[in-house]
Amino acid sequence: MKRFYVMLVGLALLGAGALYLASRDRTVPGTVEGPMPAVPGDGFGGYVMGSDSAPVEVVEYSDFECPFCARFANLQMPAVRRQLIETGLVRWRFRDFPLPGHQYSRYAAHAAQCAGEQNRFWEMHDALFADHSWAQTGKNPRGLFNSMAQRVGLDMGAYAACMAANRYAARIEASRLEGEARGVGGTPTFFVNGQPFRANPTSDAFKALADSLTGR
Repeated sequence: MKRFYVMLVGLALLGAGALYLASRDRTVPGTVEGPMPAVPGDGFGGYVMGSDSAPVEVVEYSDFECPFCARFANLQMPAVRRQLIETGLVRWRFRDFPLPGHQYSRYAAHAAQCAGEQNRFWEMHDALFADHSWAQTGKNPRGLFNSMAQRVGLDMGAYAACMAANRYAARIEASRLEGEARGVGGTPTFFVNGQPFRANPTSDAFKALADSLTGR
C-alpha cells in the first residue's frame, strides 16, 4: 500500500513537471522571426518627438495591441502634437511595454522599430494604431504590416531583413523591464518630468499640467 502511494506521488510530480514545461514551451506563430537576443538591450532610450529644449518631457509606455493605447493615439495624440509638441512645450518619448496577454504586441513593436531604422518610426506607429483591426482578429498580421511598411515608404528589402533577424527584440524587452521597474502595470502609462501622470490622459489634461509646470 505504501509503495502504491509513493507511485501516485511520483506520477503527480511528473505530471506537474510536464505541465510546467509545456507552459514554458508555448510559442505564438508570427510574434518573432529569428533568435531572441539576450537582454539587456542596446541602451536605446526610446523614440522622441519634439524639441530637446522643451521644458516638459512625457514618457509613454505603450503596447501596440492595446485598444486603450490605440484610442489615445487616434483621439488624443493629434491634439497633443499640435498644442504641445509642435509649440516646443513638450518632448514626447515612446517606450515599448508589450503586455504578456497580447499575441502580436511584440511583433508590432518590432515592426515599428524596424521602421525606425529607416527614420519612419512615427509613421509606422501611426499606421499600426490607425488600422487597429489586426489587434482584434487574432490572425497573423504579417501581410498587413508589410502593406503598412510599404505605405509609409520603407525599403521593403531592408525591412524584411530586419524583421527576419528579430534585430530589436532585446531593445523591446529592455524597455518593458524598464517600465516594470518604474511600476508600470498596464498601458498606456505616462510619466511627466519623471512623475507618474494619474489623470485621465486627454490632450487638455496634459496641456493643463504642462502649463502649470512652466508657469503659463
